[in-house]
Amino acid sequence: MLSYRHAFHAGNFADVLKHSVLSLVLDYMTRKEKGFHYIDSHSGAGMYQLAEEYAQKTGEYKDGIAKIINDDDAPESLEPYLSLIKSLNLNSNSSDELEVYPGSPGIAKAFVRRQDSSHLFELHPTDIQHLEDFCQRWRKVFVKQADGYKGVLGLVPPPSRRGVVLIDPPYELKEDYQKAVKTIVKAYEKFSTGTYILWYPVVKRELIEQMSYNFVKSSVKNVLQVEFCLESDTEEYGMTGTGLFIVNPPWQLSQQLEEILPYMKTKLGDNGSSYTLNQLIAE
Repeated sequence: MLSYRHAFHAGNFADVLKHSVLSLVLDYMTRKEKGFHYIDSHSGAGMYQLAEEYAQKTGEYKDGIAKIINDDDAPESLEPYLSLIKSLNLNSNSSDELEVYPGSPGIAKAFVRRQDSSHLFELHPTDIQHLEDFCQRWRKVFVKQADGYKGVLGLVPPPSRRGVVLIDPPYELKEDYQKAVKTIVKAYEKFSTGTYILWYPVVKRELIEQMSYNFVKSSVKNVLQVEFCLESDTEEYGMTGTGLFIVNPPWQLSQQLEEILPYMKTKLGDNGSSYTLNQLIAE
């Protein structure tokens, strides 16, 4: 379909959860000197201008990252993520006004080193141009206008046997819910020690329950599921929450999320908001 543009949603509450987790995972990976592969199946534009029409039309970032960027009470677990967003906005005319927000490639670029390599996939004809422009001065990055699901399977196992795979589809098609899980299951069969992060929106609960079921009946081990919902599930159209399945999470990640989730509920949610953290499949 290729109509989805993440620019409308950059910096919203879902990005706060997804990108804070991605930051913690990448920070953990860089603690060892040996290089790793970062693979991003649905990369988007790389960086988003919050003053432009798309972001301003929805203003979703104002109820997401903008609410916490200058908060002195933010937990230590959010420090890698918040420090990155602040560093990208150092030239802002106002300390209270964010100008840019990174997509997942923008997050990754801040963490990867000379010994690491990044592989970014994107199909949208406009976003691939923005992504290529964003990556011009980035060493050891490979950008392809190609199917990210196939791209992931073609790159595992990486030569280093160390890797982080982010699968973050727009879910324009219902098939994406199960296709994303199947891709991770197939990748895991080839590369069982990699860390896989699968993002999902909470729109229809039965679709997520099916994702969980398909993970549980697969060969995949050590799956952490985290979810943050602004409001209760509804039959009406629209995203009420967001979640992640994380395969082979860093050992401290569960504890870090125990700090992040109640903070998000307090700062971004209300009395009707909720969160869950569940070891879906044991190691």
